Amino acid sequence: MLLACLGPEHASNILAHLREAEIDRLTLDIASMGTIDPEIKAKVFDEFFQMAEAKRFVAEGGIELAKELLEKSFGAQKAVEILGRLQSSLQEVPFQFLKKADPAQISSFIQEEHPQTIALILAHLEPKVSALALSSLPPETQTDVIYRIATMDRTAPEIIHEVEHVLERKMAAVFTQGFTFAGGVKEVAEILNLVERSAEKNIMEKLQERDADLANEINKLMFTFDDLVYVDDAGIQKALREIDSKDLALALKSSTDEVKEKIFKNMSERAREMLKEEIEFMGPVRLKNVEEAQQRIVAVIRRLEESGDLIITGRGEGGGEEILV
Repeated sequence: MLLACLGPEHASNILAHLREAEIDRLTLDIASMGTIDPEIKAKVFDEFFQMAEAKRFVAEGGIELAKELLEKSFGAQKAVEILGRLQSSLQEVPFQFLKKADPAQISSFIQEEHPQTIALILAHLEPKVSALALSSLPPETQTDVIYRIATMDRTAPEIIHEVEHVLERKMAAVFTQGFTFAGGVKEVAEILNLVERSAEKNIMEKLQERDADLANEINKLMFTFDDLVYVDDAGIQKALREIDSKDLALALKSSTDEVKEKIFKNMSERAREMLKEEIEFMGPVRLKNVEEAQQRIVAVIRRLEESGDLIITGRGEGGGEEILV
């Protein structure tokens, strides 16, 4: 955006000093921007000036001096914000060039890659994007990729360089420095919570056959619609106030009796009868629509659990152990 605000002449002078891959990426971004509002231009220039000053202060005297000088120039709160942005900008993110890509594009890129390469890529993307890309893979590949993400630890920079270099032919790429932590069972749980229920079930069944301990560890971190029975009653009541009634009826269409009972007992008699009636007269529905409704409800439960508004207990091995999702 800064280059777009500077205009063609100044922007071209800066682009001349960049790598070809960086030029390609920036040119595509600039071309898709359209007209920039004057107020936004002013904010871009202000932020650039602040970041430039911060970098200069850090180079001259380190973080502490930079913080002191920034506080004098912009105030204490603004100084913290500027330093935070500076530190974020200095940390290059693996596969940054894929962050804004359409999941369908990513899926087409990775189809022919080795499962380990696919695992490396998906481990560095947002779980929602990884889930969509994972769903496009053959079932046997899905399980293999999930296993590799779950058992992944640290990745050397030369390996990431190599993978990025291959994808660079299709999209503009940036290289990353240093060792990067990615993958693990938590990452897998987040991804599987977002894939379609049928795909998740298939993956977990095959993973259980391949490595039962790993599958159990992942399962403990996951939360599915069937796990509503482990939510405390007060939490269910809070969730019901935020869940769309149509989603609830659709989700319960193919749920277990235990889940239905958990929901029904936390509703008023009138609301319960209305819901039962809606389910009864709903007629045949697509399984995909049911699973999507269940995922939306799970998203509400996870959000309330993370904010401390409900408690999930008793899931997995050990009976009364609380599950953090």
